[in-house]
Amino acid sequence: MKKCKSGLVVLIGLSCMINMACRVQKVSSVSHSQNSWVVHGPLWGAVWQQKASEYKALCYQAYNIARLRLDWILQQPHSKPLAIVTDIDETALDNSPYAVHQALNDSSYSDRSWMEWTARVECDTVPGALSFFKYASSKGVRIFYITNRLEAERQATEKDLQRWNFPDATPDHLFLKQATSGKEQRRGIVAQNHEIVLLCGDNLSDFSAIFDKQPYSTRDSLTRNNASSFGERFIVLPNSTYGDWEAALYNFNYRLDAAQKDSLIKQQLRTY
Repeated sequence: MKKCKSGLVVLIGLSCMINMACRVQKVSSVSHSQNSWVVHGPLWGAVWQQKASEYKALCYQAYNIARLRLDWILQQPHSKPLAIVTDIDETALDNSPYAVHQALNDSSYSDRSWMEWTARVECDTVPGALSFFKYASSKGVRIFYITNRLEAERQATEKDLQRWNFPDATPDHLFLKQATSGKEQRRGIVAQNHEIVLLCGDNLSDFSAIFDKQPYSTRDSLTRNNASSFGERFIVLPNSTYGDWEAALYNFNYRLDAAQKDSLIKQQLRTY
């Protein structure tokens, strides 16, 4: 009888230890995730995007410059019909609610959660975008949307653009991601029959293949070397929530976990 009781006590003790270890592991995991820059950093960017008048001012400034450039371009001779190539997310449509939702649920980006968001067809517009593209369309300029949304998101994307009455929101003007995230090939298709006079985007790869998947130092030097193109041919929209600027900090190694990404980012920051 004593042996049975002794065995029972040991089993109970082991059970308690295992439960305690699991709880500690779970708490530790949650604690790190809640303190992760890559998990919760986008939340602060989304707050700025939704609430800062300065964010709206930067968007208006970008599209005001685009209109001034377009007016000058329209006065010049051209051998082909004119076109503007634009990105969609954080350039025409605002996805900040997705960043808020993920961060509040202690989660980072995933294809599944992103597609659940886009399927809702609830994006707001980026300030100034709709007005500018309608203006360009009224001048006979065709709008082409080149995005890295997936083909499975085509119907929802068209609906989101169409419900705001974005011009040329039709299948033949919407180029989604196929084999690669690089956009040069898709820009080339547009350029076959049109002269691309402006490119609008929130990511440097929206403008030229020279920026595709480049490390931070290279992106920085390429930006300096092409300084005259920004505001002339390249119209940049602000996005502090996500983009290649972040991925470049951990060399586009998306397989790293949040702790590893955080560590690499912190190593590259200046402080005192």
